[in-house]
Amino acid sequence: MDLIGRKPEKETFKHCLNSTESKLIALYGRRRVGKTFLVRKYFQSKIVFEVAGLYNGKLNDQLAHFTSALAKHGLGEADLEPPKSWKLAFDMLERFMDSIKGRQKKVIFLDELPWFDTPKSKFLMAFESFWNTYCTKRNDIVCVICGSAASWMIKKILKNKGGLHNRVSEKIRLQQFNLHEIEQFLRMKGIRWSKYDIAQLYLTIGGVPYYLDAIRKGESVVQFVNRACFTNNGILTDEYKVLFASLFENSERHYQIVEALDSKKRGLTRKEIIKKTKLLSGGTLTTALNELEESGFISVVLPYQHNKTKALYKLTDNFIIFYLKFIKNKSFRTTRNWANIIKSQAWVSWSGLAFERLCFAHVRQIKRALKLEVIECTVAPWAKADKNEGAQIDMLIDRADRVVNICEIKFTNGTFTIDKEYAKKLRNKIQLFSSIDANKRKNVFLTMLTTFGIVDNEYCKELVQGEVVLEDLFLE
Repeated sequence: MDLIGRKPEKETFKHCLNSTESKLIALYGRRRVGKTFLVRKYFQSKIVFEVAGLYNGKLNDQLAHFTSALAKHGLGEADLEPPKSWKLAFDMLERFMDSIKGRQKKVIFLDELPWFDTPKSKFLMAFESFWNTYCTKRNDIVCVICGSAASWMIKKILKNKGGLHNRVSEKIRLQQFNLHEIEQFLRMKGIRWSKYDIAQLYLTIGGVPYYLDAIRKGESVVQFVNRACFTNNGILTDEYKVLFASLFENSERHYQIVEALDSKKRGLTRKEIIKKTKLLSGGTLTTALNELEESGFISVVLPYQHNKTKALYKLTDNFIIFYLKFIKNKSFRTTRNWANIIKSQAWVSWSGLAFERLCFAHVRQIKRALKLEVIECTVAPWAKADKNEGAQIDMLIDRADRVVNICEIKFTNGTFTIDKEYAKKLRNKIQLFSSIDANKRKNVFLTMLTTFGIVDNEYCKELVQGEVVLEDLFLE
């Protein structure tokens, strides 16, 4: 299978290979996002040693596994018995590296690093010593350390205050595929779905490569989602139940947070999260929120013209949101048929909100479609209470050229029509937004973000000054 997308990551890897110094790369991201595949596929034969930690393995198990990996890669010492400590294990790795000739870069891949760090094992101390006293004295090593356990990677590697402080050369958080990459991935598998169908897929499971790889040639979107999510042996039927357990310590609080956030489309402030979950304010909550954000499950959004105290935490992982609405929900669980659910009003309403998330995940493509690449912009939602009607704007693009794009987002299976009633609502939004003192000197452009465009009628001509369609979101 070819390596789809991942341009920034590949550029980082290439830089490290071409460097005149040894490099330490920390790679992390949510479960199933393709970290191991990326490293193996890019570096391939340049990997001289690879080993992955054992989930829930004890110290002796980990050391025996590490030693076995050394033997398989060519360390042929007669007395190759598992050492009694990680310091001795890394001494063995040093002897193995010394035996490899040639000036070309040699890649060491330590996968699922957090699982090696069992209680009282002193693994991290030994690894720090290996990197600082051995690798940095050479100029031909690229060491890639990888882990899904975000809590460990963030605390022990990214925010390390000891021997690895400022020693990590590159930090990479691997993201899900975007629409362009999903389309490429499916075509590589011989699957040619329409862009509308790919968008529907993205609304339900996001862009996690492992999930996408389960799609079978000849299936429709409906058939795949039904098989993967609504059958007893579906690969995603129980995914949510184990999703956080392998990533975070004390994952119960992470489940509490995401389910609280799922209850509010606009998101929740930190105070609202505390009130809703009953979790105590402090470092423990901060750590859990940071871990969820670093793993890509939630995002922090600052509403337009608000300070950081009004920051909103929003649940952004499509699969989790889909699971909580349609798989876990008892009212839909009895149906067990996605073909029927997708016809319901519940899906129509839900897919509209999901399409908003899709658009926020593809802001770069939206800006490109509007030819805003060279203009500094901030993107945020906006809402204003009013005694009569009030207004809410899905997405604002506040531009440095004194223009604000008010973006209306609509997900339909055909062209969208602005009728008389909807035109009235749009005028109200524009008027309320423009009436704010800070906005009076700005030009306000109404921009429609739709699946198949809008009908060219009198209201369109009067109000709309820009359009972005679904196809634009598939830009690279």
